[in-house]
Amino acid sequence: MIIEVMSLVPPPGKQYELGKALASLVGPTQAQPGCLSCCLLQTFPAKDLMQLETRWDSKECLTQHLRSDVYKHLLLLMEQSATPPVLEFLGVLELRGLDLVETARTSLD
Repeated sequence: MIIEVMSLVPPPGKQYELGKALASLVGPTQAQPGCLSCCLLQTFPAKDLMQLETRWDSKECLTQHLRSDVYKHLLLLMEQSATPPVLEFLGVLELRGLDLVETARTSLD
């Protein structure tokens, strides 16, 4: 799995407009082959920071998305950021859930 995280800061007075434009990309992104999830987040307490997080099944699916018109629109929105946007791609080798918490809390190392 690959997690893509894009962070940007809307220009003053443009938070709602840019947030709405980013939110309009969530559905089309989720419809892309290999998209496991996509969500738009507004961080707390820095309410002026927005993050779009997308999880991809494979590098091939991500690459196909990066070449899409949906991603072209995202790139245009990133250019509106008041500060340089941050874009990260995180390769996940292992995915664990509550089982890890249970193991850590019951382990007697």
